[in-house]
Amino acid sequence: MNKLWPSAAAALEGIVRDGMLLAVGGFGLCGIPEALIAALRNTGKRNLTVASNNAGVDGWGLGLLLETRQIRKMISSYVGENAEFERQFLAGELEVEFVPQGTLAERMRAGGAGIPGFYTRSGVGTVVAEGKEHKEFDGQTYILERGMQADLALVKAWKADPHGNLIYRKTARNFNPLAASCGKVTVAEAEIIVEPGELDPDEIHTPGIYVQRVVHNPTPEKRIERRTIRSAN
Repeated sequence: MNKLWPSAAAALEGIVRDGMLLAVGGFGLCGIPEALIAALRNTGKRNLTVASNNAGVDGWGLGLLLETRQIRKMISSYVGENAEFERQFLAGELEVEFVPQGTLAERMRAGGAGIPGFYTRSGVGTVVAEGKEHKEFDGQTYILERGMQADLALVKAWKADPHGNLIYRKTARNFNPLAASCGKVTVAEAEIIVEPGELDPDEIHTPGIYVQRVVHNPTPEKRIERRTIRSAN
């Protein structure tokens, strides 16, 4: 089955709607599906709930969707690099669900594995635990967290084949395999597309069974999230 689509816009056609829950890969600006995010912005779909480690930066990544007010709610671990996010949150214009980073990763992984819920110690005794079931195991308190199944997952790969098998490069692997597994529909963009059979099966991080559509983005714009410099002295 050839899952390759001619563009990011074409890959999203017919599968994006208002009010969706999306899982988006990336960590900071590393491994974000920038072409798919831009294409999602251009659809004009609104009231989106986006689960991602962070919300990008002003003017890039998920920050593009914040600028156009297409995101209603963020489910995130860290949002400290985005001034527009802060402004909308403090003004009550954006709903935010803060989730410990490991919990967010496990919610995606569990959803992809068909696990409806799991217990974790992360967040016990904090606002994260409010309203959640508590249970004792071996003298320790745990809270119940729900697995996540997103309506749509957007991920970024380094290499892919037309069957949807994906390989991520180094730290760009981050949340991408987890997001890819938990999407009811998963769309991946890849820098390199190879012929079927060229990927070593032992090196594939996300099997094609999880991926419905692939788009080629050979020249991604790789921005620096925070530039820190010092004098030559």
